[in-house]
Amino acid sequence: MPRLNLKQRSLLPLLAVIIGIGFAVSSLASYYMSRETIRKGIIGVELPLTADVISGEIQKDLVRLVQVSSAMAQDPFVLDWLDHGEANPALISRYLQAIQQRYDTSTAFFASRVSETYYTDTSAQTMQPSDTADGWFYRFEQSGLPWEIVVDVSRLTMFINYRVLGAGGEFLGVAGVGLTLERVVELIDTYQRRFQRNIYFVDARRRIAMSGQHGGPDGAARGTALADVPGLADLNRQLPQLRPGSFAYESGGAQHFINIRDIPELGWFLMVEKQESSVMAPVRRALWINLLICFSVTATVLSLVGLISRRYLQRIETMATHDALTGLLNRHGFALVAGQAILETRRQQGSLCAVILDLDHFKQFNDRHGHLAGDFVLRHFAQLLSRQIRQSDLVSRWGGEEFVVLFKDTDFATAASLAERVRAATEAELFNYDGTRLEVTVSIGAARLAPKGTLEQMLREADEALYRAKNSGRNRVCLAAATHETAGTAPSGC
Repeated sequence: MPRLNLKQRSLLPLLAVIIGIGFAVSSLASYYMSRETIRKGIIGVELPLTADVISGEIQKDLVRLVQVSSAMAQDPFVLDWLDHGEANPALISRYLQAIQQRYDTSTAFFASRVSETYYTDTSAQTMQPSDTADGWFYRFEQSGLPWEIVVDVSRLTMFINYRVLGAGGEFLGVAGVGLTLERVVELIDTYQRRFQRNIYFVDARRRIAMSGQHGGPDGAARGTALADVPGLADLNRQLPQLRPGSFAYESGGAQHFINIRDIPELGWFLMVEKQESSVMAPVRRALWINLLICFSVTATVLSLVGLISRRYLQRIETMATHDALTGLLNRHGFALVAGQAILETRRQQGSLCAVILDLDHFKQFNDRHGHLAGDFVLRHFAQLLSRQIRQSDLVSRWGGEEFVVLFKDTDFATAASLAERVRAATEAELFNYDGTRLEVTVSIGAARLAPKGTLEQMLREADEALYRAKNSGRNRVCLAAATHETAGTAPSGC
């Protein structure tokens, strides 16, 4: 008889799942809470703070340059020099040199409308409307703006152009200063090294206008379009038009966070980004350590529980499939192995028969001699039945005083003969209980599995045959009416 798989009914897998899920949920909850806190810190604090510092430095330089340019445009010296017809260019050159040295600018200039001359501390050049290099002057004159900021990306220099007006409000020229953005680049490099984030500027055409020494995203050089940076494909899909805010995007299988800040004075966007993995690496290591501890604790607990509970699990298995009084298969255990027997019979095209046995007048044993006597009869009969059948046959206590035997690979005549042998052996057996001989007989109904029949159908036919055996005087074997074979040994009257 095949044994049932102990592991299928073991509580250890369930216990492992419960403990594992408990540890895993706790560890994962802690991990995801930490990750969410870190993400909020990156998006809400770190990146905006870096953007504030960078944009603050730019704003500080811009305010200073605007103030210097404004002072130049209203300086009495400049106005007097213009009133005297720009007679001595050396005077304005020395003036511009002094401005450049005093305010630590990279250049200081004055462009005259009257003479169409562009003055610096070292030179004076004539401007031409047809010269593209001088186009900025004539565009600014026509714009009517009091001042403007111009960025020369090729030289990374900011210029402040300030309108110079005469006493009557007439346009006299443009005064201004220029400042290189090297200090901003140095600041970008410092923050990138210290805080592991990427910082760069993007112009209105979505091209990288300025970055640190090692380039922008994926090392992209200045002037590279964002659309040409493979790592920004997800961000480009999200933002067909750049706008200020905080965003997340995927690049190379990693999560990136980016804060975009508008710098309207430059017409640029400041981009500050950080990769999640650089921050989450220690948290992930902690998660793996926690899960390893979880696995170790779970394995230890399961080993201890397995050692303690193995004998109890074996008892539970026996109780679930065997009758406690007789030790035979119970109805549940019989159903499990009988189904397999039917499959084997059909696969081998064999024959399968079943008999149902019912002890005659069993209630009288309980009424006359007590329930202990009834239990004795059941145990004794179970032992007798097990001796009379073959090892390959399946025997079960079906319930009460009823038993079922499944004869495997047996034709109906042989099954009927075996049933008769059991009946005769029962009648001849000495059931001696507490010095009293109990007369025990058994009625038996036999049936064979039809070619397309089921276990339930075969047992129903055997039960009907048993009913006829009872009604025919008991202590006999009756065959199922649906079976055309006869067993010769069956008593007459069935």
